[in-house]
Amino acid sequence: MKLNCSQAELNTALQLVSRAVSNRPTHPVLANVLLAADEVTGKLRLTGFDLSLGIQTSISASIEDSGAITLPAKLFGEIVSKLSNDSPLVLTSDETSHQVELTSKSGTYQVRGMLADDFPDLPLVESGTSLKLNPLLLSNAIKSTLFASSTDDAKQLLTGINLTFDGYGIESAATDGHRLAVLNLNNILSESEDGNKPLDVDKFSITLPSKSLREVEKFLSACDISKPINFFIDKGQVVFISVDEIITIRALEGSYPNYSQLLPESFSNVLEFDRKEFIASLERVAVLADQHNNVIKITTDSSAKLIKISTDAQDIGTGFESLPVSFKGESFQIAFNVRYLLDGLKVIDSSFIKLSCNAPTTPAVFTPINSDVNFTYLVMPIQIRN
Repeated sequence: MKLNCSQAELNTALQLVSRAVSNRPTHPVLANVLLAADEVTGKLRLTGFDLSLGIQTSISASIEDSGAITLPAKLFGEIVSKLSNDSPLVLTSDETSHQVELTSKSGTYQVRGMLADDFPDLPLVESGTSLKLNPLLLSNAIKSTLFASSTDDAKQLLTGINLTFDGYGIESAATDGHRLAVLNLNNILSESEDGNKPLDVDKFSITLPSKSLREVEKFLSACDISKPINFFIDKGQVVFISVDEIITIRALEGSYPNYSQLLPESFSNVLEFDRKEFIASLERVAVLADQHNNVIKITTDSSAKLIKISTDAQDIGTGFESLPVSFKGESFQIAFNVRYLLDGLKVIDSSFIKLSCNAPTTPAVFTPINSDVNFTYLVMPIQIRN
């Protein structure tokens, strides 16, 4: 292999694919990135793959000899990142030495690698379901629910986001057992060239790891929002493709919980208030709540049309805020983890929000008011001991 390329482009590509390189690889080659040069296409393809998440990208290069090799992702990435970006880099390797010589204007480095044949193939879906998705809407679907997924590996399925596709729309849902975020979006599937319905497919669901979807979100943020991305799914493997970049994700196995049954059909208490004012009050009270178990109480006063947000951090201090509300129902008191509230409220895209609940021990549901976004955020309250 022999080629020269831009330091800046190679550095950016290495940083990207290295996000799919495991910190604790099950095999030595999985700590490496795969470099494959093709003189026909004039492209240097880079791949990182930890057997669950795979990221592949390509950069333009002047290639004299095609070839492929794997190199230690961390070491090679650090060397390239510190080289000057005002002159091209030359990469050369031969078939017998298993190392790359990297030459810049200031010096030469040799990095030992491993055979490209030892690197596992990136699983690319060749059959199954194929969709074209709006990158901006898909990014919103991920961003609006990602925070509610579990970080407990013992709850494997709950560490992912459940995506349900049906017709033009998508339902994205995540829960950690204490809260649930659900976003419904229409028109996320791009229409076919003849203007007909995108694809007549049966409704299907898939649960993808949150860690992998964080990388997908970064990938989507760099996409041209005017052009749909290609989405393929087959046998538990999902592939996202856009121009020179490919991301593959292995889905989590098992049936995601039937979260819709957690949502009450009706509510006896409904409060409406300004979202930004509520967030500001919560953040001020949270300064004290964070010192002791994060618990805040919301007390309603139907006669005064106010809610009182309070906290009691034992042996440290107390605090409360009052906020005007529109209120229907009986006076009550309910307690929450303030961090759970703030996480959900910050992704709601609406000036005003609605809090609906039945009792201090049953689920409370937050929804936007006068918004085109169909978002539901359920939070389990904390039992108050008087």
